[in-house]
Amino acid sequence: GGGKGIRMANNEDELRTGYQQVVNEVVGSPVFMMQLCTQARHIEVQIVGDKHGNAVALSGRDCSTQRRFQKIFEEGPPSIVKPETMRKMEKAAQRLTSSIGYQGAGTVEYLYNADKDDYYFLELNPRLQVEHPVTEGLTGVNLPATQLQVAMGIPLSRVPQVRSFYGRDPSGSDPIDFLNEDYAPINTHVIAARITAENPDEGFKPTSGAIERVEFQSTPEVWGYFSVGSKGAVHEFA
Repeated sequence: GGGKGIRMANNEDELRTGYQQVVNEVVGSPVFMMQLCTQARHIEVQIVGDKHGNAVALSGRDCSTQRRFQKIFEEGPPSIVKPETMRKMEKAAQRLTSSIGYQGAGTVEYLYNADKDDYYFLELNPRLQVEHPVTEGLTGVNLPATQLQVAMGIPLSRVPQVRSFYGRDPSGSDPIDFLNEDYAPINTHVIAARITAENPDEGFKPTSGAIERVEFQSTPEVWGYFSVGSKGAVHEFA
C-alpha cells in the first residue's frame, strides 16, 4: 500500500535492480511481476455487500492522476469510460462481491484501455478508501453509515439512502434486484484533490512541513479536511 514496492523495468538489468529494491522496501512480502499496461486509466467501482448475498455498485471513480504511485485527483463518474462499459464493470464487480460472500464496503479496481474499450481486473480492496466522499457526493449514500447498517444485518434493499439511489421510496421494504436493475441517472460530477507538501532534501518525500495555520473556506459544495496521526500531529501524508 501507499505506492510502496512498485518498480518499472524495461530490460533485465532494470528488473534485477528493481527486484532488489522492492525486496528491501517491503520486507517479507511476496513479489509479483506483471505486464506493463501503458496509456491505461485507473478506474474503481465502489461496492457494498451485505449478509444476505446482495451486492450494490455505487458508481465509480477515475483515480488515474497519481504522483509517486499516490492518487492526487479522484473524480466521478469516470468520464473516459463509455456508459455501457461502466455498467459492465459495475456488474462484474457486483458478481465478484456476491460470489465470495464479501460483506461491507470495498473497491473493485480495474485498468481501462480507452482506445480498445477494454478493462482488466486489478484487485478487490477490502476496506473503505479515503476517496469515498467522491462516491457519497455522487450517490447521496453515506458509506460509513451503510457499513454499520450492513454489519447490523440490515439488507441493502432496506437501507434508505441506497433505496433513494435506485429511485425507490426510502421508507419502503420491497426488494431490489441490484444485478438486473439500474440506479437512477447521476447528474452530478465530483472531483477530490489531495494537497501534499514534499521535502526536496529527502527525495521529495511527502511531509507535513511546518503548519502555522489551517483554515478551510468550506461550503456544502467545496470543503476540505486533513488527517491526524496517532500522536495527535498532522499526518505526513495528509
